[in-house]
Amino acid sequence: MTSTSEILFERRGAAGLVTLNRPKALNAVTHNMVRALAQQLDDWAKDDRITRVVVTGAGGRAFSAGGDIRAIYDLGRVGCHDDALTYWRDEYVLNAAIRHYPKPYISLIDGIVMGGGAGVSVHGSHRIAGDNFLFAMPETSIGFFPDIGATWFLSHMPGETGTYCALTGARLDASDGVTLGIATHRVSSSRLGALLEALCGNTAVDATLAAYAEPAGEGPVAARQALIDRTFAGPTIEDILHALETEGAGNSDDAAFARETVATLRANAPLSLRITLEQMRRGRHLGFDDCMRMEYRMVSRMVFEPDLYEGIRAAIIDKDRTPTWRRAPLCAITAPDVERYFAPLPQELPLP
Repeated sequence: MTSTSEILFERRGAAGLVTLNRPKALNAVTHNMVRALAQQLDDWAKDDRITRVVVTGAGGRAFSAGGDIRAIYDLGRVGCHDDALTYWRDEYVLNAAIRHYPKPYISLIDGIVMGGGAGVSVHGSHRIAGDNFLFAMPETSIGFFPDIGATWFLSHMPGETGTYCALTGARLDASDGVTLGIATHRVSSSRLGALLEALCGNTAVDATLAAYAEPAGEGPVAARQALIDRTFAGPTIEDILHALETEGAGNSDDAAFARETVATLRANAPLSLRITLEQMRRGRHLGFDDCMRMEYRMVSRMVFEPDLYEGIRAAIIDKDRTPTWRRAPLCAITAPDVERYFAPLPQELPLP
């Protein structure tokens, strides 16, 4: 085994067990964790004793709250952009390896799952939402875009719910997670320990999960899909804002939701909103690997954007939650400004 203190590997019965082991950092995924997991998955793919992989997060609060954006901030601030891009490149290759893994890949998610944490779970064959499941891709609030394969899974959510999640960073509970396709099963938190042990046996994964799964129920985002579909279908951010402002004119719960959504969008980075909407529209027409290649094109430009580092500063360095966006206002960001993020690279993401 190649376990490190940050990520633990164990063979238990028929299962290869992975534990994300940075509980004080909410299991944020470091570059070393990415490399270790990629190597271990490759080894287990060749090991006939391992018939499935099961991934959990230590500490009880989070499966994984994201990637190690503090490290990205530190690299960017001293101009080490190539080192930051190496992290993203390795992470995106790992995301693709999980998507195409030849054995069942099961994530037991009972807590926060965001950003890079979604990248090591959502692409697997089975995603189990416990009672404390809390999913979000809040990248537009830090001057970034939803990456790690979010181009694929958000753009393929029902209706415009993925566009809504991408632009706002909205949170999904366990019910929404299953209904909208982020998770595949819902299992009570109190039964996840027993499920883990059962998954280490030789019973087929689908049969084991069927024995533990519970009805998903309806979450608050799915309940508002009709409103979301109406307001997030427009071709520009301005169209979306106008539709939301129109819906927000009344006194109903839907009107209050629309007004809150407008406030969220206006607080997020204008450049990120423009790029992310284009990303979602393109993602609907691309295969998974092409989505990953597109994201690498995007991040290869975004890594130089001051708004990324300003957003991280406001969120996790100074924690003042008041970023001053340099690429503002929204109307100053043109179609050519957006288009350059999607242009081919001299060296594309190295996928098989």
